[in-house]
Amino acid sequence: MTAYQAAADRLADAAPGARQAAVDDLVALGEADPELRQPVTDTICAWLCTDAAEDAERRAALRSLADRLRPGDTPAWDGIGVDLSGARLVDADFSGCRLDGAAFADTRFHGATAFDGATFDGDAAFQRAVFDGDAGFTGARFEGDAELGRTRFRGRADFTGVVFAGMAWFGRGTDTWWEDDEAWETVEDIDPAPWDELNEDDPDWPVAVLIEDYQDWEEGGDGARFAGDASFRDARFDGPAWFYNARFGARATFAGARFAGRVNLEQPAVDLTGAHWIGDTEDGESVWPLGWTVRPAAGGDVVPDESVAPYTRQLASTDPAVRAEGLQALARLGDDRPELRQRVVDTLCAFLRIPVPFDLRAPGRTAEQSALLRLRDEAQRLLASRLRPGQWPDMDLFLCGATLVDFDLRGCAAGYADFTGAQFHGTTRLDGSRFDRAVFTLDGPGGHATFHGDVTFDAEPPDHVVLHGVPSP
Repeated sequence: MTAYQAAADRLADAAPGARQAAVDDLVALGEADPELRQPVTDTICAWLCTDAAEDAERRAALRSLADRLRPGDTPAWDGIGVDLSGARLVDADFSGCRLDGAAFADTRFHGATAFDGATFDGDAAFQRAVFDGDAGFTGARFEGDAELGRTRFRGRADFTGVVFAGMAWFGRGTDTWWEDDEAWETVEDIDPAPWDELNEDDPDWPVAVLIEDYQDWEEGGDGARFAGDASFRDARFDGPAWFYNARFGARATFAGARFAGRVNLEQPAVDLTGAHWIGDTEDGESVWPLGWTVRPAAGGDVVPDESVAPYTRQLASTDPAVRAEGLQALARLGDDRPELRQRVVDTLCAFLRIPVPFDLRAPGRTAEQSALLRLRDEAQRLLASRLRPGQWPDMDLFLCGATLVDFDLRGCAAGYADFTGAQFHGTTRLDGSRFDRAVFTLDGPGGHATFHGDVTFDAEPPDHVVLHGVPSP
């Protein structure tokens, strides 16, 4: 048995209190022999992905490893990749580290997490990861693709000054594999973090599909979720910046950001002051929030769009009265300009996709909470009123993952209606509504909508939806 194998066995078999010594032995072997550095890293990462380690041991082991991946007084371990998929990490600090490959899919980050100044030389996979505390990526560099599909940030997310040299993917969190991909052999081992989000049952989003199942980037359900403030200030996106179906629950700034590829950023609360887009359309057309535009259109500064007045991005305000004015401005804009109606509907849907930050089932509400629910109710009523006969025909609804309270679409008509993963609270009325096509799941039980209260349909409830209340008829 080699010294490395013996040290790896000691880590696997060590009792609490003796595990750090085993980690230190492994690290010492890596220090002495560069050929052992990747195997040592793999062994420590594999141990961190088990349930054996206590929190203090996790911190110490991760610190020992990260110190070797961070340039400092001693030469760093170069060309090392880490695979901590599914691990539970506490106060993880990879600041300043250089990682050849990084796999953090389904990882649970507890406490404060730091990747500030880190360099990811290969692709970085964070899909479906959950950051329970603040997450710092300031000044980091992603030299490959940054895969953050359906990642959940429950604290602040700071990507200030980050360079995304490849694709910055904050869309769906589903892996797409070829039929003969070896990953299918272990797909059952993937253990996504519990979907314990406020007011939401688990939609059971799929973790992987055949590559031909999704033909477009817009398919596949919910994107990344930001519960706290999100900053992409002065970030540089050299490839596509894809935030389709991402949800921002607080302030989101892209001020001073530089975009070079296709952009999908339709959320109404986003700030793009001082941003710039060079006009690359190779991957498809870009989508900006209503109220922002690019001047000149072929590539230039992202500036406020005066052509959509009286809407002047009021939904980005934190003042409920200003946001209420914005809803009325959107209604007038759509009434007066039929060519903008779908964009107005998209903006209302994006507003309703913002997570509700308090428990809808809790007794008693603050004045601020009541004001927010009134705003959301007004947006729902505005949407429904314009979908009734004689108003705005042939509109599509994109309410994937939306939280809807006492949603009343009686007598409404629309083209395509996406309710995948939507959370219906209170009493829902869908009787008398007509859709060319309405989807409540992702072609099966995955991504299903949930009705938390009573609901009325014209016919039997759609397959696979979850019903907590009483369906009618």
